[in-house]
Amino acid sequence: MDVPTFLLSVLALLFVAGDRLSRAMLSDIGDYVGTDIAISWLPNLDDLMKDYARNFRPGIGGPPVNVAMAIEVASIDHISEANMEYTMTVYLRQSWRDDRLSYNHTNKTLGLDSRFVDKLWVPDTFIVNAKSAWFHDVTVENKLIRLQPNGVILYSSRITSTVACDMDLTKYPMDEQECMLDLESYGYSSEDIVYHWSESQTHIHGLDKLELSQFTITAYRFVTETMNTKSAGRFPRLSLRFELRRNRGVYIIQSYMPSILLVAMSWVSFWISQSAVPARVSLGITTVLTMTTLMVSARSSLPRASAIKALDVYFWICYVFVFAALIEYAFAHYNADYRLKEKAKVKANKLGSETIVKNGKQAMVLFSLSATGLNQGVMISNRQRAHRPSGQIPGEAHHPETPEEQRRSQQTAEESQDDKKCCSKCACKPIDADTIDIYARAVFPFTFALVNVIYWVAYTM
Repeated sequence: MDVPTFLLSVLALLFVAGDRLSRAMLSDIGDYVGTDIAISWLPNLDDLMKDYARNFRPGIGGPPVNVAMAIEVASIDHISEANMEYTMTVYLRQSWRDDRLSYNHTNKTLGLDSRFVDKLWVPDTFIVNAKSAWFHDVTVENKLIRLQPNGVILYSSRITSTVACDMDLTKYPMDEQECMLDLESYGYSSEDIVYHWSESQTHIHGLDKLELSQFTITAYRFVTETMNTKSAGRFPRLSLRFELRRNRGVYIIQSYMPSILLVAMSWVSFWISQSAVPARVSLGITTVLTMTTLMVSARSSLPRASAIKALDVYFWICYVFVFAALIEYAFAHYNADYRLKEKAKVKANKLGSETIVKNGKQAMVLFSLSATGLNQGVMISNRQRAHRPSGQIPGEAHHPETPEEQRRSQQTAEESQDDKKCCSKCACKPIDADTIDIYARAVFPFTFALVNVIYWVAYTM
């Protein structure tokens, strides 16, 4: 077989195989491919766009264009108190009438490619309070264009925007916020375009099914208004306003309960002995430092606003109680130490006076012995023995207290009287340390409970 004959046979085989492959593909596609598709009813878009000027609004020089607006919320991704913003993904649908695109070939609505948007006039709608926004383009641009025979156009697009939301954090985390999404025409005033909510927009699809981590959407409403700008004129604006109530469960677990437990932990020192100085001091300092750390960590996620938040108030209440428990031990310890010092001082004064009296008596006895002689001293001693009562004569049956025992009992009574006199002279009488702890065990919990009742009533009502 020569070379030309071989090449012709190979080409014939390839042609037959390609024909079989194309038939197999057509059989897989099925009804979507065929030669009997009737497209005669489709209007000629080239004829519609022949004299179309996309730079001019429909009916220019006449009444304003009525644009019906509808919104469907896909998700609310993040709400940030620190940046005062939230991120929302919406399906924005706008509908208006353009008589230049009306046709009478059929009464069917045309679904057009998203690239056809670049050839049409569309409203210059923008989000007023948006910080950033973008269209979605995976796998193609998420845009929808539908054209009706009477020239009514439905234009839908998927937009994700980070929108500013001014928040009042005075009652944080028991606050309720109102955020809004403002839609307005950027270049056309009320003389050229009028916005209104679509008749089918009685409620927002998807908003009632959203589940947010920190908030619950309690209500929403539609607002139509006209913004008056002195330099540019009056512009139509549509607003979607929805109310958010913060979920408090996570804050009770992460902030309120640890604070309450720290305050209760500081009360443990009231049951520890006053002599256990290291235990009580270390417990008080530990609770104070832990409370400080909890306050700093909670404020790190919040904006540095001048307003005092409800969580800050509660943290400071707990901080004051924890610090007061530490001061209570310092006060009790000072009173105990003060009483000991006063007793030691009184005892030292007593011993000093007794020493002086004793030395004086000894000096007088020595002087009298040297002056009158030993005989006079013996006579005085005999006279004292003669005048002694019969019960005190040694050797009798009943033995009363000895002079040494009488002196000790008298000294003890005098010391107690001196303590009372010392305490009565003080302007601020020291209180027993154990008594202070006993009162603190009842006063601190009762006061903390009362303050909690006032706090929760004030911030939740």
